[in-house]
Amino acid sequence: MPNREPQHGTDVLTESKQKLQKPPLYKVLLHNDNYTTMEFVVFVLMNVFHHSENEAIRIMLQVHNQQVGIAGVYTFEIAETKVAKVAQLAREHDYPLLCSLEEE
Repeated sequence: MPNREPQHGTDVLTESKQKLQKPPLYKVLLHNDNYTTMEFVVFVLMNVFHHSENEAIRIMLQVHNQQVGIAGVYTFEIAETKVAKVAQLAREHDYPLLCSLEEE
């Protein structure tokens, strides 16, 4: 019968020190139009983006006066989900509110 002894110390495990990069962030933008009410924009900002009423009004006025406003900054997947939710709510309420995302 052959004598089998375990082999020790032949493999060395090394731990690589790899830095993880932060994921890129994306701005979710709301665009002004002539049909979507200010109240609906505030509703969206409070319910989809979880802004306070005062912050939602401030962003809504920025959208109204500058044609575009930043609703929030998120990772791609979250930004994409929020854009889809805004589009769904706008369709349900018959508004043409445009929401897009842009890399920061």
